[in-house]
Amino acid sequence: MVERKKITVGVIFGGQSGEHEVSLVSANSVINSLDRKKYQVIPIGITKSGHWLMGPDALKFLRTGQGVNFHHESIIPESNQQALVPIKKSISKLSQTQKGIYQGRLDVVFPVLHGPYGEDGTIQGLFELSDIPYVGAGVLASACGMDKVVMKALFRQSGIPTPKYIGVIRHDFEKHKSQIIKEIEKHIGYPNFIKPANLGSSVGISKSKNRAGLARGIRQAFKYDRKVIIEEAITGREIECSVMGHNEPIASLPGEVKSNREFYDYQAKYIDGLSEIILPAPLTNRQVKLIRDLAIQAFRSIDCSGLARIDFFLENKTGRILVNEINTMPGFTDISMYPKLWEITGLPYPRLLDKLIELAIFRHREKSLIKKSFKPSKNWYV
Repeated sequence: MVERKKITVGVIFGGQSGEHEVSLVSANSVINSLDRKKYQVIPIGITKSGHWLMGPDALKFLRTGQGVNFHHESIIPESNQQALVPIKKSISKLSQTQKGIYQGRLDVVFPVLHGPYGEDGTIQGLFELSDIPYVGAGVLASACGMDKVVMKALFRQSGIPTPKYIGVIRHDFEKHKSQIIKEIEKHIGYPNFIKPANLGSSVGISKSKNRAGLARGIRQAFKYDRKVIIEEAITGREIECSVMGHNEPIASLPGEVKSNREFYDYQAKYIDGLSEIILPAPLTNRQVKLIRDLAIQAFRSIDCSGLARIDFFLENKTGRILVNEINTMPGFTDISMYPKLWEITGLPYPRLLDKLIELAIFRHREKSLIKKSFKPSKNWYV
């Protein structure tokens, strides 16, 4: 019996964003859950300063600053390589050894990266130039899903119900602070939520109940992004739904998050561990169907592929179901909703990873059918 060749998966984690630490926890779960009978797993870490490290100790080094079994290697934008390439002249004084070097081809990349430079289309562009299959959304969907202002504009254009919002650029706020605050008060009101437009994991988010809190929250959000979004506060239940697929995406059963804090912030998500997760969410059949349909509609509205988690509000007073946002690389930690929702839908964690890798390879093959050259006829310009 011929043994099937293992698929080489490069799991990329870390990165230069405020969600660096969350990425490390997600990557640890993915690396430990990939079936070693099917995959050769290559850990690839990106430090906060942008250095790429490859090898068994890459994750350990990013988490603790310890470990020597790694080497400086990176993916380069040349489609004939499709592999990690050693950086011969080290650009840092990090300890390293030759034992961690991997010079083979990467069959697929699993970027477990959250936030800017990982979930916003930038690294996806590198994968495209390198012609390497990768898990998750493409360049356009990643960029649109990362920018909450653009994302919500696309939701509105697609007829998807979403809370009222206003986007603000730092430069404009500094020049017209009073005018912008009055506009927010008129169209959004209090209470409201202020968020960096291009960040996730609830980093930099605050809730304001008056003008002083609004100005303070906007300044706080500008520490993480040049653009912020101010959204109306919806009093209701927080529902989440996972989506997976390419041409024919499917949605999981919905789940519910009940935070022990005023809202589901970074502390509630990753530190205190006291938020209640209800799986599946206690909803009517009609509500479940509407949420799953809206989740797929939101997925398609940004031309997403691979995976995404869509977050909803179920408003107490009106019963309205509103799409809050889409996350194109949701958390993969032990407490993350994305894999948990698929588990209750009948897809266990290891099989979920298999499906996502299969989708990445399928999309790459589909894209390879597109012609990359054009030979015009003699009179094409007439």
